[in-house]
Amino acid sequence: MTIQVTESRLFRSVPKIGVIIPVYGDSDSVCWILRRLRESPVNTICLIVDLPLKQVMDRIREAARRTGITVHIIKNAWRTGVGSSLRQGLAYLADTEHAICVIMAGNGKDDPAEIKRLIEPVLKGESDYVQGSRYLPGGERSKMPFVRKVFNRLYPLIWTLLTQKKCTDVTNGFRCYRVRILRDHRINLDQRWLNGYSLEYYLHYKVLTLGYRVIEVPVSKTYPFGNRGGYSRIQPLKHWWPIASPLILLFLGVRK
Repeated sequence: MTIQVTESRLFRSVPKIGVIIPVYGDSDSVCWILRRLRESPVNTICLIVDLPLKQVMDRIREAARRTGITVHIIKNAWRTGVGSSLRQGLAYLADTEHAICVIMAGNGKDDPAEIKRLIEPVLKGESDYVQGSRYLPGGERSKMPFVRKVFNRLYPLIWTLLTQKKCTDVTNGFRCYRVRILRDHRINLDQRWLNGYSLEYYLHYKVLTLGYRVIEVPVSKTYPFGNRGGYSRIQPLKHWWPIASPLILLFLGVRK
């Protein structure tokens, strides 16, 4: 584990806020995000970097030094999976007494300027978990293939049917929630089957069905090409089961 720390900005009037960003591959998009986070109301940025390359890490560290925010970097010598990376980041935020966690993509799909929109309901005491939705009025989406568009619209309907909670966007990883949720003994993120994409959907199902206050807020989702990273690392044929399995297995009671 490596820690890169710069001068922290303290927000004493609000709980400590941390942002978790899984990183794998090119650094350009991560550096773009770090530059945009300079004006955000967060205390800590936690980067979990799988298979770190020296040149990539050099660029990330330089961008981190310029943020004016505490940046904590966790390096993994192998590709652990996004679920495992998020688990590492959440453990760090919990251990360092952060009250609010924001999850965002590392390839520039999410706009750091919209973090304020995500955390506002939590800060006001209106919600425990906030899901960003590109399909609510005020939300935006662009550069999505037709098949992805269809799936992203149909999948929330299935979630709404099975959980009896209105969902407009489930596959959007831009989220915010209270860290104390993870202390609930009914939520167990430390399961091997959650090392990949399943962890996010597992937690989503849990908060929807355990009585937590969950709301959606409009956000933008731009799938960048070229200068800020690739389209997406999700491959439909390969990753459909990790994405769908939490809903199916938890609903049937096969997993807990």
